[in-house]
Parts: sequence; structure tokens; C-alpha cells
Amino acid sequence: MPLVRVDIKKHQDPTYVKRVGKLIYNAMHTAIGVPEHDNFQILAEHDEQHFIYDPVYLGINRTDNLVIIQITLNEGRSLEQKKLLYTTIAESLNSELAVRLEDVFINLVEVKKENWSFGNGVAQYAG
Repeated sequence: MPLVRVDIKKHQDPTYVKRVGKLIYNAMHTAIGVPEHDNFQILAEHDEQHFIYDPVYLGINRTDNLVIIQITLNEGRSLEQKKLLYTTIAESLNSELAVRLEDVFINLVEVKKENWSFGNGVAQYAG
């Protein structure tokens, strides 16, 4: 059960961030086997005072079209799966929404299965 947070600078198209989220979900489904309907996202747009980034960290030239993606998910994916996820997300955002590859920033946060409650105050994945 991934929980996806997407942060972007305020976009002129009100449907843009939702389309970003859909592409991320599709990439997770394809690259790491996230099940159908396992789609929980927080999509946020920020003004320039609340969206701060370094435009050249690690020699990568970023623009105001930066998409910051944080995915919290169960631990256990291989390095190859993670790399495939990064590539799939970046390439789909690039091909579908013209987001530069340099403007796709992804952070995975891995947690143990018992750290989730999907509702009813129950730890559904706890053993």
C-alpha cells in the first residue's frame, strides 16, 4: 500500500497535478506490482514562497516545473525494482506531460507492514 505525496509549484492547468498522480500510480502498478485500486495520493500545489529547491544540486539543472514525489511503501523491493520505478515514473511524466527528466525528484520511504492502518483502527497487514 503506497501512500504518494506529490508537490509542485502552482500550475496554470487545474488538472495537471491529478494527471501527474495518475501517471505515478500507473508506473507503480507496472514497475513494482502495486495492486489495482491501491491508490492513495496527496497532491499539493504551492506558491513560490512555499516551494523551495536547489536548482543545481548534484549537477542536475532543475526548473520551476520540478515535481517532487515521495512514496511511502512496504519494505522489500529490490534495487532493480526501485530503479525501474524511478525510470518508469520519469519517462512517463516526460512523454505524457513534457516534464523534463531533470525535474523529476523521487524519494522512497520504506516501512514495515505493521505500520499501516487502512481504517477501522486495525493494522490490517500486522501478523
